[in-house]
Amino acid sequence: MTVAYPINRAWISTGHTGAQNYDEFAEDREITEIIARNPVSALAVEMPHLAPASLGKTFIEALPDAASRLQDTLRTSFRPHEDVVAIYRLGPGSYGVFCLVGTDQISTNADEPGLVIRNEDVFIEKVRERVALAESVGHLLSPVLLLQSGKGAELHALLEELTGNMGSPAVTDTDQNGREHAVWVLGPGPDQDEVLALAGGGELIVADGNHRSLAAQTGGLPKFLAVVTTPESIAIQPYNRLLLGPVIDIDKLRALGAEVVPAETPITVPATGGSIVLYAEGKAHSVTLPSGPGAELVQRLDHALVERVIFNELLGLDAGDKRINYVGGDYSAAYLQSEVDEGRATAAILVAPVTVDDFVAVNLSRLKLPRKSTWFTPKARGGLVLTELPK
Repeated sequence: MTVAYPINRAWISTGHTGAQNYDEFAEDREITEIIARNPVSALAVEMPHLAPASLGKTFIEALPDAASRLQDTLRTSFRPHEDVVAIYRLGPGSYGVFCLVGTDQISTNADEPGLVIRNEDVFIEKVRERVALAESVGHLLSPVLLLQSGKGAELHALLEELTGNMGSPAVTDTDQNGREHAVWVLGPGPDQDEVLALAGGGELIVADGNHRSLAAQTGGLPKFLAVVTTPESIAIQPYNRLLLGPVIDIDKLRALGAEVVPAETPITVPATGGSIVLYAEGKAHSVTLPSGPGAELVQRLDHALVERVIFNELLGLDAGDKRINYVGGDYSAAYLQSEVDEGRATAAILVAPVTVDDFVAVNLSRLKLPRKSTWFTPKARGGLVLTELPK
């Protein structure tokens, strides 16, 4: 039995439509600038209110613009395929497969059966936007990145072999880090059957796309677009935070039980967990936050402590507050420091990446990580392979 399926109606890019996923940016203006330079970028559909021609509209108001842009782009920059999977090289030594995965397999706790483990809390507003977008444009443009935990080594070997034997890819795309992404189309036959059997042959952990997977459930989709990748293909990078407005009082933070000592500048991300780096008003601090006695693994993670102690208890903020900016590992510590020094943020909070062991342990226990805890690289590109939703 497999929970991975071919894409019934796939649209494969012919070039220039690939983009970072919509949630990978620290600032909205970056998205607008990308769309201005490249109007066929998938971001023009995924974030329609940030396209230059739609600025001033809300996300919902811009959805008709998204539908119109996608239809134009399908005619000029995609080719349709039936019942295919797409073999995907995310970069040197990194492999995955675009396919469909059964939505009914998503499990968020130990009481829910299913082979797809979703592991992070989400922002419900973002989920609603993804549902509305899918309903408006009739397609899914960005995949959920799934880590094949059971058959990963076998899948990795097969995909590496196939990419070496299939000739030139259907499309290549270079990301913002200079990494080349390549896609090969694989139709029905024994090779496709073997790929799907391995891709869906063990527990699949959501590495990126928690909002998109919940949107598939909320929108009643029987299947969602996924890239199933392997443990050998990806790594976990830091996921940091910027505060936009609130000021952290160090004395009050100490009163909550935090240990605060001076740290060096320029700031760097901690190599291991147990303490964070806080930078504000030109000063850096190494901060050890109190976890409380008997706290379970998730509650001891630095990301959870930042959310509870600093955001909730110290500042009275919910993790979804717009004054908290979640900044992924593609942005350096120097960028974070400059945002504070130049007055665009009041504080930077640098957090060591979650370890692979902790990530796996949390998932196998069917627990949830705090929001925006894991930044997996390389990221799957949006806009390279689309799936058309059944009418």
